Amino acid sequence: MSESAGWPALPVQQWQPTRDTVHLWTQIVGKTRLGLEPPLNHWWNATLYVSPRGLTTSLMPYAGGSAEVEFDFTRHELTITTTQGAVRQMALMPRTVADFYAEYRSHLDDLGIDVAIHTTPNELPDVIPFEADNVHADYDAEAMHRFWRSLVSANRVMSRFRAGFRGKASPVHFFWGAFDLAVTRFSGRPAPRHPGGIPNCPDSVMAEAYSDEVSSCGYWPGGAEEGIFYSYAYPAPEGFRDQPVIPDAAYYDEQLGEFILPYAAVRSAGDPDACLLDFLNATFLAAHRQAKWPCSASGEGLMN
Repeated sequence: MSESAGWPALPVQQWQPTRDTVHLWTQIVGKTRLGLEPPLNHWWNATLYVSPRGLTTSLMPYAGGSAEVEFDFTRHELTITTTQGAVRQMALMPRTVADFYAEYRSHLDDLGIDVAIHTTPNELPDVIPFEADNVHADYDAEAMHRFWRSLVSANRVMSRFRAGFRGKASPVHFFWGAFDLAVTRFSGRPAPRHPGGIPNCPDSVMAEAYSDEVSSCGYWPGGAEEGIFYSYAYPAPEGFRDQPVIPDAAYYDEQLGEFILPYAAVRSAGDPDACLLDFLNATFLAAHRQAKWPCSASGEGLMN
């Protein structure tokens, strides 16, 4: 039932080389949006979004008009479309990051999209500049299609969760730094400066990302046999890790400092959407309760 409803099995071990290659491809495209969009709080100007075909930048301005870049994980193409009527396509197939970057850069140049792309990958411990990376070269089309289907389902539930909050909340968006889909709620209060320490990521980036007190959740295709859903608070209030949450498969991961719900537990549940929504609501309430969020920010009456 859950397979046909959009929750496919995703054993990480079977597609990790593809995941790691596509992660780097999304960084290349994501840095395009980062370079073209005006700065927005918490780096929301840099993210990608789940689309009917894959992941998209949405419309981005450039000197000659506007453009969209979209990964299509059904036809397995990358498409660059401009408001001037130009379209460029690249095949998503086994190819090195260096080859992908060279062709992508040539299309941008040909279209007159002048953007600076810092070619060192971010938020990864061991990195190779895009133009020199001949190591990552895997692409399993079926695995990427399955991952996209899981993103569509996660996006649906996380959007419903986002709608149940009256206060400031982020879009449901895909962060190419860590390769995860996330949504964040804000208490309205400032947070202590984030200590940083993320590999290949300036501490100032994390300081801006976590300038305010948050409860954040998301979906990451790692951390367990088939990936995980996570939920955390920054700053983490006293007693947060000890709060009871649901469903039974959820637990607090001391190493990550987050509540975790394995993706496999969601997809195998009788009602995967309800299972995930229960987790998101329960972990938010744990953060809200322990940090004593202002009632005006919580919108408790709108909780799903």
